[in-house]
Parts: sequence; structure tokens; C-alpha cells
Amino acid sequence: MRKLKFHEKKLLKKVNFLEWKREGGHREAHVMHRYHVTGRDDYKKYSGLCRMVQKLVNILKQMDPRDPFRIEMTDMLLEKLYNIGVIPTRKSLALCDRLAVSSFCRRRLSTVLVRLKFAEHLKEAVTYIEQGHIRVGPDTVTDPAFLVTRNLEDFVTMGRFIQD
Repeated sequence: MRKLKFHEKKLLKKVNFLEWKREGGHREAHVMHRYHVTGRDDYKKYSGLCRMVQKLVNILKQMDPRDPFRIEMTDMLLEKLYNIGVIPTRKSLALCDRLAVSSFCRRRLSTVLVRLKFAEHLKEAVTYIEQGHIRVGPDTVTDPAFLVTRNLEDFVTMGRFIQD
């Protein structure tokens, strides 16, 4: 590449190529680094899920509190999110309104392995998963982005030769 002329350098000083407006600042990079999310696609999917849940919560909040449909849908949404493990209790819609991408990242298989002390670091957990040493129930899982529900958390096991 050729050397930039003076006026070209002046123009480029006003542009920050490292941080785009649509990117979401460094929050996205922080979450991706902390939970070892390798693909940006996973982050975008989790972010889309959070937005959809928040939209649904806003629609439910606009309904009459005594409406049987609202009560049924609220219970179903809270039950679903609780079973996935992204909210701690089934108390209220306020928990769903504050849903963040990091709560989905905490349910990824690699993060669950570190929490269950199968691996010391996330990078080590990702390596175990990609090499096929981790089973969830009877199935071997090779995707570190696999979301582990509360029910499946008890069935996460390590391969025989790794345990020794």
C-alpha cells in the first residue's frame, strides 16, 4: 500500500475502524472473551433470543393482569426460561425483562464443565468438547455452544480415559 498523503491522514484521524456503531461497543467483545464464544454468530443468536423474549414480555405486560391468556403465557414463558436455566426463579416477568446474552453463555456446555469442575479453564473445556471426550446423557457432544438445560446438567460425563 502506498504512503498516505497529508490530507488523507487528516481525514482518517476522524474515523475509528476498531469500533463500529452497529457492533454494540466493547460489551460484545467482553462477553465473547469471557465465555470463550468463538463465533460471532452465536453471540448474535443469543442477542436475538434476548430481544425476542423482551418483546414478548412487553406485549404480555400491556395485557390486563387478570387476563387468563396472559397468565397462561406468562407461566409458560417463565417455566421455559427456568428449565433452560437462564433465569434463577419462576417469580416474575421482571427477571425475563433483564435477560442478557451472558445468561445464555452461562448455560453453554464449556461453561458448565468449568462450573462442575470437569475442566480448570474454558479453553481446556472447549478442547475436551471438540475432541469428543464429553458426553451429555448417552450422546457425545462436539459443539462447545451446546446449551445444557437444568435437567441435562446431571447427565454431563467425561470419557473414561480422561477421568483416570
